[in-house]
Amino acid sequence: MFNLSEETICAIATPSGIGAISIIRISGKKSFQICEKIFLPKSKSINFSNLKPFSIIYGNIIFDNEIIDEVLVSVFKAPNSYTGENCIEISCHGSIYIQHKILEILLKSGAVLAQPGEFTMRAFFNGKMDLSQAEAVADLISSASQSSHRVAINQLRGGFSNDIKKLRAELIDFASLIELELDFSEEDVEFADRKKLNTLIENIKNEVNKLINSYKLGNVIKKGIPVAIIGKPNVGKSTLLNAILNEDKAIVSEIPGTTRDSIEDTFVINGVIFRFIDTAGLRDSEDEIEQIGISRTYENIKKASIILYVVDIAETCVEEINTNINDLQKIIGDDTKKIILVANKIDKLVDVPKGGKQLFEWETVFVSAKRNENVQFLSEVIYKAVDLKIGNDETVVTNIRHYEALLNAYDSILNIVQGLEKGISGDLLAMDIRQALHYLGEITGQVTVEEVLGNIFSKFCIGK
Repeated sequence: MFNLSEETICAIATPSGIGAISIIRISGKKSFQICEKIFLPKSKSINFSNLKPFSIIYGNIIFDNEIIDEVLVSVFKAPNSYTGENCIEISCHGSIYIQHKILEILLKSGAVLAQPGEFTMRAFFNGKMDLSQAEAVADLISSASQSSHRVAINQLRGGFSNDIKKLRAELIDFASLIELELDFSEEDVEFADRKKLNTLIENIKNEVNKLINSYKLGNVIKKGIPVAIIGKPNVGKSTLLNAILNEDKAIVSEIPGTTRDSIEDTFVINGVIFRFIDTAGLRDSEDEIEQIGISRTYENIKKASIILYVVDIAETCVEEINTNINDLQKIIGDDTKKIILVANKIDKLVDVPKGGKQLFEWETVFVSAKRNENVQFLSEVIYKAVDLKIGNDETVVTNIRHYEALLNAYDSILNIVQGLEKGISGDLLAMDIRQALHYLGEITGQVTVEEVLGNIFSKFCIGK
């Protein structure tokens, strides 16, 4: 089992650098004693042992009779704190010198430097949250969009945990009845109604399958929806990327084939992260490096959920566009990928292209990336191309560890279903049920492995 340190830990909890304020966290049995050594309250009547929980005290951090800073000290008494232990949060001025000086003084006074994720790890071991909620803390910190924030908040509040606990509780009820049958095996007694068990397992199978299927949505919410910008050289792909991102991310040149490799960046549209990938122009080339870039373009096409097929509408005929898109669809071989035709360089268009009405067979947006015309409208079309409507209480799986555990649990549940159909003995059914319980328990931390815990919390920042 993973051993939790008995030491009192401390760390800077705010991002590195200079700011108006910084917060330094302390957690452990000696938090109050250590703080009393270095902190002098403005009111001399204040004593940490007599303070009410959630008190905030104004005073000075003093070391060697020198005032280091005027600070606010927030007091949290066990078990009513983030970690479940006595905790102190020192709000000091954001000077780098002050931050590190206070940290140095705390270490000299008996605290030790916290390891990555150690505050949240203590919260987990002290029963303040389960493992999936602990992982949601990291997701919440790294959330870069409204949708990823909403999913992380739901998981942190226990939405996913409650779903898993409910599934485990139902399985445990029937497992206990089957185990009871085994104790009376010689008397041929059946405590567990096989019809009810079959109905229960079918419901559990459907719920687990629903969670598994939500991972595809969860993954794009967390990492962003990939959008490949493709087309021939010099049609304005890089200019379009820069216009969408509103920054000069890609090099723009009149020389065809300037983009030799994929250029990628994220942009949030209406609370959803999109990963835009500017690719090398599609053409026949003898240049070995350009050939590698074109090969990577096709790889990005396969990975993308949305494809922006950019054409120079002033130079390209409708027949060529239709032929190229039809060929592209054959290469993709996936009807779920959304293709949006971006008719660029309308600023150079003298007349409506011959056969222009045929373009409306495809979803088409006419833009001038150079003049930033209709680029905002294109962003709205891209957003509408995906369906990311998530209810406030809807559970969406975003973590690969949870996804793999659910897949393993689903396999065990299928074994139970097959066992019921074949009428296998209770002892074999009990084995499959225990296996399913094990995998579901891995998600919330009811079943833990030291290596897994170390891997999860090592990815946290030091002050969390």
